[in-house]
Amino acid sequence: MIWLFFSIVLDFGFVQLFKLAQRRGYYAPVVVSANYITVTISIGLYLIFAGSPPVPAAASITGVVTGLVFISSMLLMNHMLTVAPVGSVLTAFRLSIVVPVVLGVWVWDESMSWTQFGGLVLALFALVLMTGGKNTSTRHTGLQIFGLLAIVCLWQGVSHTCLRSVHYNGLDAVFLHVLMITGATAGTIGSMVIIVRKHRPQKPAIYLGIFIGLYNAVALAIIMTALSQLPGTLFYPIMGCSVVLLDNLFAHFYW
Repeated sequence: MIWLFFSIVLDFGFVQLFKLAQRRGYYAPVVVSANYITVTISIGLYLIFAGSPPVPAAASITGVVTGLVFISSMLLMNHMLTVAPVGSVLTAFRLSIVVPVVLGVWVWDESMSWTQFGGLVLALFALVLMTGGKNTSTRHTGLQIFGLLAIVCLWQGVSHTCLRSVHYNGLDAVFLHVLMITGATAGTIGSMVIIVRKHRPQKPAIYLGIFIGLYNAVALAIIMTALSQLPGTLFYPIMGCSVVLLDNLFAHFYW
C-alpha cells in the first residue's frame, strides 16, 4: 500500500505544477513538451547505464499509443484550465478513474462490488454538480463547459487505461521502456504543435517543463509499480477520491 500512498501524493502534485504554469501564463504546449522530452531523456539515460536490452516491439507499440493519448489529454486539460473553474476541471480530470475501472471489469475481468459500482455512478453525478456554478471568466455556456469537461474525463480515462494495459499485456518487466517511448511520442507531437503555431518558447516555461518532467519520471515509475501490484478496481477509486479531495481543497484555499 506504500506505493499507492506515494502515487496519490505525486499525482496530486503533478497537476498542481501544470496549474502553476497556467497561472504564470506559460504556453501549455511548451511546458507539456519539455516535460515529456525530459521524461524520455531521463529514463533513457537510466536504461543505458543500467545496461537494459533493446526496446521490445510490444513495448514500442504500447508506448506510441499511450504517448498519442497522453499529449492530447494534457493539451486539452491545459486549455480547459483557461476557460473553466479550476475545481471543475481537476474534478473532471480525476473522475476519469471511472473509465479504467469499468474497462478493467469489462475487458480484464477485474472484480468490482455493487458498493463500488454505486460509488462510480455517484461520481458521474458529481461531475454534473461541479459544473453547475457560474464562471465569469469564460464565454462558454454551462452546457458547453459540461461537454468539454466530459471529454476531459473520458480522454484522461483512456490515458489511465493505456497505463493499466501494460500489466495485462505482460509488460511489467519493461514498463520503463514503455514510459520512454510514451514520452518520446508525446514530446515529438507537442514540439510539432509549437512549430506549426510558430511559437517561440520562453526559457522560464522550458525550465518549469524540465522540472515537471523529472518529477513526472519518478511519479510514473511509482504509479506503474503500484499498478503491477494492485487491482485497478482498488487503485483507481482510492487514488481518484483522494486527489479529488486534495485538488478541490487546494483550489479553494490556494488558487
